Amino acid sequence: MKQRYILCLLLAGAFIYYGAPRMSIFAEGLQGIFAISWLVLATFVVAGNLAALLYTPKGTSKGKKLKSKPVRKVRSRSFG
Repeated sequence: MKQRYILCLLLAGAFIYYGAPRMSIFAEGLQGIFAISWLVLATFVVAGNLAALLYTPKGTSKGKKLKSKPVRKVRSRSFG
């Protein structure tokens, strides 16, 4: 999973590196709105992948199952 996060970060960085200089956020109309929204969404992509990469629990994988303590059955008795 971490390789996917790193790959997405690299691709998003490449898109920002090549796309940001070609966009004008000070343009009027639809061009400016598109540039601002594209940069905001690209920032969300980078932030989300970076957060997922940093806060992934270590040592857990799909193949391993966590061992839990056996649950004791407690019977309730009522005296009428």
